[in-house]
Amino acid sequence: MIDFHSHVLPGIDDGSRDTDESLELLRLCSEQGVTKIAATPHFYPNDDTPERFLRRRDEAALRLKERLGDEQLADAAPEIILGAEVYYFAGISTNDSVGTLRLGDTGILLLEMPFAKWSSSMVSEILDLHGKNGITVMMAHIERYLHYQGDDVWEALLKRGVIMQSNAEFFTDWKTKRRALKMLRTGRIHVLGSDCHNVKDRTENMGKAYELLNGRDKELLHDNEEYIIRIGVKERTAEPAGV
Repeated sequence: MIDFHSHVLPGIDDGSRDTDESLELLRLCSEQGVTKIAATPHFYPNDDTPERFLRRRDEAALRLKERLGDEQLADAAPEIILGAEVYYFAGISTNDSVGTLRLGDTGILLLEMPFAKWSSSMVSEILDLHGKNGITVMMAHIERYLHYQGDDVWEALLKRGVIMQSNAEFFTDWKTKRRALKMLRTGRIHVLGSDCHNVKDRTENMGKAYELLNGRDKELLHDNEEYIIRIGVKERTAEPAGV
């Protein structure tokens, strides 16, 4: 399985504190069957520039890679795909630098939105960003925004092929599990992420979520995962189920 949202890199945001905690998170990933994990530290445009962020991110990734090699864990650990969790800002669709924050070699940009009702201009800007310069927008942890937005917002985004990422917790929480499964099966959730930050209260939980899925559910996620990893900067293949 692929974990599309994590804060596994050491000492760069409010996620993993150091390389020891990052190594433990990667061990948990491996034990649960995660073969690829997107390292998506927070990018806040008011606090950072893409250039400075990428420098800090790559330094953190190098520290982790060196420790993996020292402890001979690299072969057992999931493949780390570098990206960012980009916080929405006015003008994001016309910013030429935002494309450098995409996930690995794909066109995916993980976008975090405000926890409030979005204006029509914000929705328009998401749609303008999606498909521009090879960018495919993936909405981060969409379950956190559901009660703020009307159905018309989700229909507009889904119609254009915006990808919806849900946190695994949405599936493991008994209060929301039924809704999460329905959204997955009706194409309103496409992929999962742990959004793991530490080894205590916000840890890797993809395995626990997958245990709740039937064979068809897993097939849907697998097809979508493979599609997303193949999305290139210059070309796109057939869209995943529900997109």
